[in-house]
Amino acid sequence: MTDSPAVTDLRSPRDGLAPVIDRIQPLLQWCEAAAAVPDEPVAVDAERASSYRYSSRAYLVQLRTEAAGTALIDPLAFTMPGTLTSLLAAREWVLHAAGQDLPSLAELGLRPSSLFDTELAARLLGMERVGLGAVVEDTLGLRLAKEHSAADWSRRPLPEGWLTYAALDVEVLVEVRDVLQERLREAGKDDWARQEFDHERLREHGPTRSSSWRGLHGIGALRSVRQLAVAREMWTRRDEIAGAEDLSPHRVIKDRDLVAAAKEAPRGREAFDRALPAKLRRKDIWWQAARTGIELPPAHLPERTERSYPPPHKLWSKKHPEVAERYQTVRTATGQRAEDLEMPPENLLQPAVLRQWVWEHEEVPSEGEVAGQLLDLGARPWQVEQAAPVIHRALTEQD
Repeated sequence: MTDSPAVTDLRSPRDGLAPVIDRIQPLLQWCEAAAAVPDEPVAVDAERASSYRYSSRAYLVQLRTEAAGTALIDPLAFTMPGTLTSLLAAREWVLHAAGQDLPSLAELGLRPSSLFDTELAARLLGMERVGLGAVVEDTLGLRLAKEHSAADWSRRPLPEGWLTYAALDVEVLVEVRDVLQERLREAGKDDWARQEFDHERLREHGPTRSSSWRGLHGIGALRSVRQLAVAREMWTRRDEIAGAEDLSPHRVIKDRDLVAAAKEAPRGREAFDRALPAKLRRKDIWWQAARTGIELPPAHLPERTERSYPPPHKLWSKKHPEVAERYQTVRTATGQRAEDLEMPPENLLQPAVLRQWVWEHEEVPSEGEVAGQLLDLGARPWQVEQAAPVIHRALTEQD
């Protein structure tokens, strides 16, 4: 048994903490330094304030190249200059969990022509832990300071400790990429990774928040359509206030308080008020929203459950047992294939894609037809190559 390699703490940037760039001229100087080595990849990260603000905008952008060092950019201070957008568009970006940052960076006009996602790479390699700190520790033997991930990055000025944390997020990202890239090559997964990175870069990212009132936590406690109607109206009003004031919705009224009040609303104002925190009882806006739901004509009441396509797979065993049986067969088979490939099943084939394919195909198509159908549903070619034969064989043997 060999000893684990020693881990070294990395508590601050190795070249010192760079000052926040809140004027154009220092940013242009950073761009000039980065342009001196044109083929260098750039480490990229962004900090949002989703727990505090309604918007998903970036409140700090971190960039790093070996030639230019680290740039901590305040995107509230100015519009991103064309010099920066052009420079970044020509570089490979290295990010961790790119899907979290790409939408907010795109809002600033920053878009990559290629990227390397260190979290996705770690998943494809079957690493047990894929958070940035864990991946840095595994690849470089360094332990990062990770204390401020949930901070309110809309605050100004930003504390020095927060800025240190932000700078460390890009400090060694390119070094991590180099190690992971070599591991992908050795595992024969480098082309798979490239397909995944391109998909992540080009796909349309959905809303960062739930766009439906049915996403309320605890909504299952509401049994009547009148209660559901109240919840819907209160959620809509909350969303309007949160958007107008740029506040996270739960800072307007928490899900649990909204649902509790909606449950009591049909019993009248007093019961409704008792379910709310004291500070909200004096605000008529919530009772007005509740009354709208209570007084809706029957034709405008919500259905008890949301119709979806395909129906929720948890209901298949009772309502569609033959579909449930097929799904269990192919899920077991693809899960085994993912285990053989040393990666999570959801990275071999997204569960939503697998469920939709099972729902739409009662008969067992040929292997080639399975492949084409999976491609049509958005699976990448490498996923199809690995999953289609397994799905076809499992269902053929079942019959």
